[in-house]
Amino acid sequence: MTEVVVYSSNMCGPCEMVKGYLKLNNVNFVEKNVTTDQKGRSELTEQGFDSTPVAMIGDQWISGFDVKEIDAAIALVRQPE
Repeated sequence: MTEVVVYSSNMCGPCEMVKGYLKLNNVNFVEKNVTTDQKGRSELTEQGFDSTPVAMIGDQWISGFDVKEIDAAIALVRQPE
């Protein structure tokens, strides 16, 4: 499966919801906490985002905790090639 990245920050309830939802659905992901990870922060701002959570699933960037968007992106990356 394509790499999934979750950009999060400290004290972010929606970030915890995104991470929990991905874990519940057995989706492995890399977390980049932009509070402490300057490279991750730069990656996020280069894409035009200035708040968290943001999930990159495949080539889709999803801002906030949007279950429908997350499910659709996961379905796309889980399709056999």
